[in-house]
Amino acid sequence: MEFEDYYKIMGVSRDATQDQIKRAYRKLARKYHPDVSKEKDAEEKFKQLGEAYEVLKDPEKRAAYDQLGKNWKAGQDFHPPPDWDAGFEFSGGGFTGGGDADAYSDFFESLFGRRSRGHAGGGAAGGGFHMRGQDHHAKVLVDLEDAYNGATRNITLQVPEVDASGHVVTKKRTLKVRIPKGVRQGQQIRLAGQGAPGMGQGGNGDLYLEIEFRPHPFYRVEGRDVYLDLPVAPWEAALGGKVKVPTPAGKLDLKIPAGSNTGKKMRLKGKGIPARQPGDFYVELKVMTPPADTEKAKEIYREMEKELAFNPRAALGV
Repeated sequence: MEFEDYYKIMGVSRDATQDQIKRAYRKLARKYHPDVSKEKDAEEKFKQLGEAYEVLKDPEKRAAYDQLGKNWKAGQDFHPPPDWDAGFEFSGGGFTGGGDADAYSDFFESLFGRRSRGHAGGGAAGGGFHMRGQDHHAKVLVDLEDAYNGATRNITLQVPEVDASGHVVTKKRTLKVRIPKGVRQGQQIRLAGQGAPGMGQGGNGDLYLEIEFRPHPFYRVEGRDVYLDLPVAPWEAALGGKVKVPTPAGKLDLKIPAGSNTGKKMRLKGKGIPARQPGDFYVELKVMTPPADTEKAKEIYREMEKELAFNPRAALGV
């Protein structure tokens, strides 16, 4: 997938105001509209223009695109990094133009195509107009350990808005958020009244925080289950014995059966993410070979070669 420079497509600078972007779109839309244009590739250029405008006209999408794309050039091979949008507060998103998703490129779809809309309620009452504020959404990263123990964290969100001069700026706000014990990846935490302000006597919208776990150097998560690749020495695998195993809740003793090999999976029932029905903690053994980096170590390996009738490729017939 190639990175697309929406500013270049629209012929505007990166610091263009929202009004300048709107004027540029109107001018180019007249030039490339397939019904009237005689330009070569007018239909494709009109499609690219519509996609670029869909992003740049929206302060939220534009702010996210600016952060993600500042180090990329058009045509470069591009894959959005994991959780690239974490910490951005959005009021909605998705295909706000109401068009068919097929009208947009894979590049657009990978960034914005799955974002859901916020919802606003409202109505007139008491002789005035009252409308509840729109709900906001943000993805936030928390530590896996917080799901085991619960925690209170300061979460900083980036909030895009248009300033008085018409430029998109990003402000930050920090909220103290309670992370409940047992929270799952993908679960939403609702902060009542932390969304957009309402009109008249309409209440504020809510803020929904979608939980993602930060990448961990040891563990990987699937649902409520947690997995660990555990290095073991050859003698631990061959002879068996007890070893210490780290978990997000602390160290545990694990009994390794004699004759274990790399890939053997062991389950610690109920030691995954806490819940009424907690997940499990899985340990997968990785037998590690000590280095033959001294004469003594080399001699030990030579003795093993002589004494042990062992062919790891016997099952392959060689």
